[in-house]
Amino acid sequence: QVQPVESGGGLVQAGGSLRLSCAASGRTFSNYAMGWFRQAPGKDREFVAAIRWTSGSTIYADSVKGRFTISRDNAKNTVYLQMNSLKPEDTAVYYCALGPVGGRLSSGYNNWGQGTQVTVSS
Repeated sequence: QVQPVESGGGLVQAGGSLRLSCAASGRTFSNYAMGWFRQAPGKDREFVAAIRWTSGSTIYADSVKGRFTISRDNAKNTVYLQMNSLKPEDTAVYYCALGPVGGRLSSGYNNWGQGTQVTVSS
């Protein structure tokens, strides 16, 4: 079973930037998608962004469109989430997920990382 591993979380002031990384190994990922989700305290897990491994096509939640960018490095089996213009409401645990379906629903992913905390101070 593939276990994605996130890194890059931390504390940043509003307006700042962070880059999250998600590394996955153990198989080839053609026809798979890698997604980022987040969960704030007391709230449901929500979709942030996703990328198809082979085509590189991307989708974003409206709340992050224009501020966040998802990308991949095929040679390193790593996906990145560049987060700019961060807001306090972006504070959450961010999870990386891998799956054959992908999309905006968590049910499209069957391998999840442990999560990394992102805290944006006002």
